[in-house]
Amino acid sequence: MRHRPLRDTAAWGNLPSELSRFIGRGAELARLGGLLESSRLVTVTGVGGVGKSRLALAAARAAAEGTQGAQERHCDGVWLAELAAVRDPALLELTLSEALGLTDHTTRPPRTVLAEHLAGRRLLLVLDGFEQLVDETAELVRELLRRSPGLRVLAAGRRPLAVEGELTLPLAPPGPEDALALLAARASAADPDFAVTAANRAALVEVCARLDGIPLALELAAARLRTLSPAQVLARLEDRFALLTGGARGGLPRHRALRTAIGWSHELCTPAERLLWARLSVFAGQFDLDAVEYVCAGPDLPVEDVLDVVGELLDQSLLVREETAAGVRFRMLETVRVYGAGWLESLGDAERLRRRHRDWYVGLATWCELDWFSPRQQEVAALVETELANLRLALECCLDEPDEVHLAQYLAGTLWFYWAGCGRLTEGRHWLDLSLEHTGRAVTEYESSRLKALWVLGYVAALQGDAAASMSALYECRDAAARSGNPVAAAYAVHRLGCLSLVSDDMARARELLGAALEQYRAAGELNSSVLMCQVELGMALAFQGDLPGALALCREVREICEERGERWTKAYALYVLAYAALDAGGAEEARLLLTECVVINHAFHDLVGLVLALELLALVTVTEGDPAEAALLQGAAEPMWGGVGLRLFGSGYFNAPRLMCRERAGELLGAERYAAYAAEGRQLSREALVGRALRSPEERGGGAVPAPRSAGRGGPRGSRVSRRAAADQP
Repeated sequence: MRHRPLRDTAAWGNLPSELSRFIGRGAELARLGGLLESSRLVTVTGVGGVGKSRLALAAARAAAEGTQGAQERHCDGVWLAELAAVRDPALLELTLSEALGLTDHTTRPPRTVLAEHLAGRRLLLVLDGFEQLVDETAELVRELLRRSPGLRVLAAGRRPLAVEGELTLPLAPPGPEDALALLAARASAADPDFAVTAANRAALVEVCARLDGIPLALELAAARLRTLSPAQVLARLEDRFALLTGGARGGLPRHRALRTAIGWSHELCTPAERLLWARLSVFAGQFDLDAVEYVCAGPDLPVEDVLDVVGELLDQSLLVREETAAGVRFRMLETVRVYGAGWLESLGDAERLRRRHRDWYVGLATWCELDWFSPRQQEVAALVETELANLRLALECCLDEPDEVHLAQYLAGTLWFYWAGCGRLTEGRHWLDLSLEHTGRAVTEYESSRLKALWVLGYVAALQGDAAASMSALYECRDAAARSGNPVAAAYAVHRLGCLSLVSDDMARARELLGAALEQYRAAGELNSSVLMCQVELGMALAFQGDLPGALALCREVREICEERGERWTKAYALYVLAYAALDAGGAEEARLLLTECVVINHAFHDLVGLVLALELLALVTVTEGDPAEAALLQGAAEPMWGGVGLRLFGSGYFNAPRLMCRERAGELLGAERYAAYAAEGRQLSREALVGRALRSPEERGGGAVPAPRSAGRGGPRGSRVSRRAAADQP
């Protein structure tokens, strides 16, 4: 069995922590665990609100924490992908990649990336809420299971996936005792003084029966027990039961019971609460109070009243409050959201609300782009990550209207910092390509939006290693900018053409283009992270050609500006160049300090290009410090990351030099066999574990000793030397 590092929880899975106790379902949980042992695809099915998601998550946690055999079956983790907010089939694979923590900068199809990542791994993938994309999800699951023998899938939805080999667990509502326990637990959470007594037990049991024990219905009813007695709750259900069970004759009682519970909650809401409920249905995933106040307020719902109405919906369990990295957010359960969307359509206000939603998120992206060049850069990254589902919805809304394609181009272009700086190149390319496929009718009026989308597409394609697409977009942008008199767009196009020359080892051309772009930026008064990156890239070109004083001057200036402005992302690249120069001058200790900060920043922003460059230079620093074993391990750990980087830096003599030098020096000190063993051990590290290891100082890791690697074969001469040619042949 291959060696694995100690489990790193952050890198091993992404299951959310439980916010409330899982009650009952012992028999179903045991049965589901048994099905997971015997099949690679198990789907929990049932009506909305019956508790499919909670049961699937409970089973996933049990698999993660269970017997040694279960842990071995899922030794690469248990991962949750929530699909309810995904409407575009093209985003299905991307959503799964995000859930698995994959960062890929290449032009490879996301499905290929997923399949290659999963091919040699043993993990459990939990898919929740796939009904709206059932055919696409089934096709994807079928292919992944076929290509990934160690993959198991646990799905939760209203219908099976109908994939060969699938086992299903139809989930009925809990039995009477479990239903009563759930109702009592949720009522006690809302009101600590609540208790089941001899006086109210019969009424509570009848409430459970009237609602068929459906957990979502019980949770909605429990919220009412804060203000109503069990008898009053039962009476109100009696009064409205016939009215609220409308629908197709012969419909399932459970569907009618769920609609009863939600419809009853709707009936009990005030007009303002009903109105806000309907309007909130335009959001996808999480949203914050500011967005609610802008999108949902109006003459019939004054902005100053929105907070109080949100509070009432929270009290009634119609909204869920969640703490995120971007602050407090709210979310609607999908069944509740769909009910509200139906009311919004019946009010004839859906299109207006969708446009309000779109306008808010276009404005949010604009604000985030400006704030990216500020001390709030990390906050901006977390905010866009949290709001991604709504930004996708806004992009879809723009693309649905031919006359508003310019807004899609503007929005996709404005998010350049997220696509490039936070490891989202594939998704950025998707939206940029889509927006530029459409021209709309008012092309000339909104030419600046199209130009921005073009240079951002050129930038993203360059980072993916797609030089042809990058040059095509950048030349088109440069020429159109010249015709329309847009010097800023022209500067961006020239800048990114300089980037292409840099990674293609045409340093003379890179210096010419990057220098020209800097002059154009300054003439236009443009200063932001991208402009500073241009200066760093010019510094790289100078450093690679031996002009270290020139490179140091440029990158020290960038570092100072970044520290003044609180900018970190571009600063990391400046630190890389400064470390390169420091190491060249014999300052290994200084280079380590610079690269340590560089690794921390790039890892925080999920910038795979910056991270792998810094790690490989750090490996060279490590062998210079006298620790070839650790250097080989770091070098090996960095190698798998190149699979997700589209830039063909291994074809660049300049970018490749630190890697080759490290491999040669460490190989000479360790010998070919031991170097290969340490590198193989490094390849088993998760990214989290790798970063943690890279940040250790020489003192923390015990100096420059060369211990035998755990994966080395016996009998290898310790410290034996091999020829430079043999060392260079090692991976």
